[in-house]
Amino acid sequence: MQVDAARHRLYVREAQGRHTRRRWACVWLTQLVYYGLPWLRWNGRPAVLFDLAARKFNVFGLVLWPQDFIFFAGLLALCAGLLFLASAVAGRVWCAFACPHTVYSTMFMWIENRIEGTRAARMRLDTQPLSLSGAAKKLAKHGAWLLLAVWTGITLVGYFTPIRTLLGELIAFSAGPWASFWICLYGGLAYLNAGWMREQFCKYICAYARFQSVMFDRDTLVIRYDRLRGEPRGLRRKHRDPGAPRQGDCVDCTICVQVCPTGIDIRNGFQYECIDCASCIDACDAVMDKLGMARGLIGYSTLTAAEQAQPVQRLWRGFLRPRVLGYAGILAGGLLLYVAALSLRPPIRLNVIPDRAAARLAEDGAVENVFRLQVMNMDERPRRVRIAVTGLDAIRSLEGGEYDIDAAASRSIPLRVRALPAGLRPGSHRILFTLEAVEGPALHISERSVFVVSHER
Repeated sequence: MQVDAARHRLYVREAQGRHTRRRWACVWLTQLVYYGLPWLRWNGRPAVLFDLAARKFNVFGLVLWPQDFIFFAGLLALCAGLLFLASAVAGRVWCAFACPHTVYSTMFMWIENRIEGTRAARMRLDTQPLSLSGAAKKLAKHGAWLLLAVWTGITLVGYFTPIRTLLGELIAFSAGPWASFWICLYGGLAYLNAGWMREQFCKYICAYARFQSVMFDRDTLVIRYDRLRGEPRGLRRKHRDPGAPRQGDCVDCTICVQVCPTGIDIRNGFQYECIDCASCIDACDAVMDKLGMARGLIGYSTLTAAEQAQPVQRLWRGFLRPRVLGYAGILAGGLLLYVAALSLRPPIRLNVIPDRAAARLAEDGAVENVFRLQVMNMDERPRRVRIAVTGLDAIRSLEGGEYDIDAAASRSIPLRVRALPAGLRPGSHRILFTLEAVEGPALHISERSVFVVSHER
């Protein structure tokens, strides 16, 4: 590998076949989710909104606060476990079907093929002097790329700002500096990576390409070229000398190289640049069909299956191996714990923050402390709650005991608490704040704090 080597531009040929159709199905699915989620509504608000200003994340009926960071960490851990499992079973299936860089590169190449033409037409366009027609094609291509990139950036910001509001601000040229910055940054990165860098990102920037081999073993499903069947490669002649050496099935058409988005030759063996997109499989199968030969010269296999000449139908047996079963067990256990933790999360959270000021004596001789109660309603409906304080004799709250908390909102409640000094020694005394639901399902939450009695009474 030569990182500083001059780049030879790749002119990727379009592939057609069952694997390409599956990959396009994943492109449509992922982009339908990505571009569609910001437009969905849930109870009068965006279904998915990461509201940084209000410090809460809305995911359909679930409201997460900064105190729920453990759930984000758990979700990332589950995604990492799923990636490990998928990689152990099917190699770089993530790169081929769901990686954002691969998805956007596929979309950008589709635009390029529709505007500039086939691989041969694009090569002629770049080698010949630029004409008016060629310049128009270039402008149209980059214009379409920029439109897609900008819309991608707008959609990203639409996860943090209601997208309908954001579009209105963009049309009126009143969008804030941060929204404009992130639209330009993410849109620019999408245009640069998917339009210009493409395979360079996979080869030299993506860290996953470097450590993927750690998750592979002899039974991992990868794309392999059947060397025993294909070699020696060469053109097939109608009138072949019967005494000539045996010729392999590979006709050395190089179409498998032309359709590869990273520009590798799969016939040279396993290479870290391979993203398992299976374009070479579709290309080779099409050639074999034209020649009236069996498919599978290039196909999915494992090192063990290749050495033992196992058919593809028996590859599934290799999936039931200790590593895969271990990954699957850990992932299933983690998923169950995650779902259980979410379902058992209380709908209301109470935080008690004592005032920094020292305790003071009231006119009637009672000791008074001030507290700030932060009540977070993590439910989708408003709540009416009752707050009480216990722990000391004759301790009471001066404010009203019932409060209304809006749906998916946080309310700060200042509370003055008094206790008679009789029998109280100077220092800190433990007290207990309790929160109960006035209406609806039974709810009881308690939070400990301290009541300070001053030394000067």
